[in-house]
Amino acid sequence: MLNKRRGTEREPTFSSDIPQEENVSYSSSPPVERKTIIGEHISIEGSIHGKESLIIEGAMKGKIELEKNQITVGTKGRVEAEIHADNVTISGRLTGNIKALGKVSITKGANFTGEIKAKSISVEDGAYLKAAIELEQEPQKGIPPDAKPASQGVKPVPSFEKKPVIPGADPIKKN
Repeated sequence: MLNKRRGTEREPTFSSDIPQEENVSYSSSPPVERKTIIGEHISIEGSIHGKESLIIEGAMKGKIELEKNQITVGTKGRVEAEIHADNVTISGRLTGNIKALGKVSITKGANFTGEIKAKSISVEDGAYLKAAIELEQEPQKGIPPDAKPASQGVKPVPSFEKKPVIPGADPIKKN
């Protein structure tokens, strides 16, 4: 029925001549970063949680939590989500809120609308950005957290006074 050829399938072979300890290979190189790609013809609605980096070229609506990993919205990506990640790169369209432990990068082809809370942000020329941005500061050394800034208690310098304009009067002449 399936016209299966006999004798073409192979069984896996194992070498019993090599001791088990020698069959294991050890590497001193760092582990390879794992990435998951959501392709441009894939659409997801819901929550994504994980422990590896994510590249979105398709559509996603919901919540994404990859606290210690990278999220990239590719050039064809369309995302409407709340995002929690280490670093976020936007090259496509993203509407929502981002909370990044590290950096948010918005490339020249990106379209972002929402809120960003991160340690740093970069925006390339040509990107569309409509956002409320809060950059977290590292605590300054030597200043207690409850200390008041030096500017408190200081009166502001008065700005130019507005005086009424009298028709026919010379505005430069002092009266």
